[in-house]
Amino acid sequence: MASNVFQALPGFRDFTPRECAVRNYLFETWRGVARRCGYVEYETPILEDTGLYLKKSGGELSSQLFRFEDQGGRDVTLRPEVTASLARIAAAEQRQYPKPLKWFEIGQCFRYEKPQKGRGREFYQFNVDILGEAGTGADAELIALAIETMLSFGFVAGDFVVRVSDRNAWLKFAEDKGVTEDKVSDFLGLVDKLEREKPEVLTAKLAAFGMTLDEVKNFVANPANASAAFEEIRTDLTARGFGDFVELDLSIVRGLAYYTGVVFEVFDSKKSMRAVAGGGRYDTLVKTISNGAVDMPATGFAMGDYVIRNLIEETTHAAMQMEVWLQRNAAGCEVYVVVPDASRRGDALKLVTDLRRAGVSVDLPLSDAKVAKQFQAAEKCGARFAVIIGEEFPRVKIKMLASRTEEECDASGLVKWIKQRLTEPDGPLLA
Repeated sequence: MASNVFQALPGFRDFTPRECAVRNYLFETWRGVARRCGYVEYETPILEDTGLYLKKSGGELSSQLFRFEDQGGRDVTLRPEVTASLARIAAAEQRQYPKPLKWFEIGQCFRYEKPQKGRGREFYQFNVDILGEAGTGADAELIALAIETMLSFGFVAGDFVVRVSDRNAWLKFAEDKGVTEDKVSDFLGLVDKLEREKPEVLTAKLAAFGMTLDEVKNFVANPANASAAFEEIRTDLTARGFGDFVELDLSIVRGLAYYTGVVFEVFDSKKSMRAVAGGGRYDTLVKTISNGAVDMPATGFAMGDYVIRNLIEETTHAAMQMEVWLQRNAAGCEVYVVVPDASRRGDALKLVTDLRRAGVSVDLPLSDAKVAKQFQAAEKCGARFAVIIGEEFPRVKIKMLASRTEEECDASGLVKWIKQRLTEPDGPLLA
């Protein structure tokens, strides 16, 4: 007999309070880095015309769409990525904003692919783009932001590397080998799988292009094939102090067809998982999406929540930083009001309201309960302070739950006391 217990669909997730807190940590870090670097936030619809993604995405994406016909007979798709939507918005709105556009977005995407470590069918992405600037300074700025993001999560030198390449080097290689323009995308798809596909499979597929696997691998291994753009970017990042985080890796080409130049991916140094982030230049996409109405160079990257969370949890110092944040920010409240005497509940409710209106997160028992149980509730919700409204009122006791110390103050000064103490550290959050 079939079970009547409903569960989340394969590749989709429930976000319990703990999971929401982790997601909020990622979002807050992403948003903070982007704003520090001068980017402004935008958003796009989750549902788009399917044609937007078929126009120039290529690769595996077209076979991974959550695609259906809506009740109005429209062919629509849950967005699998955000760049195409960004190109649509930028083409329509770019005259309203100074150039270059430095925009970021944090949103949900959907791809119908096999769920596995670091990959689900729904996921959140941090998308950062610069539009309206053709120079390599924009590419370097984006890579610098990706490095800043990793450092903000608590990673350090040696934990990760940014592998940079340039599609233009491969386009010249393909031209020299006689690959016709209509087959270039298929050829680049094989390069993209150099580290994932079996050698014998690659050998057979490359033979159709009149080349050997050794030829391709030798091209990847030769630093002389680095483009001038790569050298300019490396010089820029070295000046910022980020040179050691970057390396040339011509095996990086990215899977989507709209990339036109420099591309890059962020990997953990042990290469224990798929890319943490990736992106590159897509100078023709806005023109393609707008049917030639707007021609705007662009470059961008995305970082997904699955892989970055996995890497954080597997890297001790990054995991500790996240745990400290969670203990401080994921608590149910900052202050828990304990009411030993039910006759004082009215006084307690007034203080709760005063504290909440002052911006303090406060909770209290919703019905009469033993004092010990109230303190247990305070501990479980992660409160920093327990305020005891007892028979001494209007004197109140404040217990610092982390240190087990206690102070007193008058009820009229409680809001000021709590607001001041919340700005002070209360000792280490982790043993």
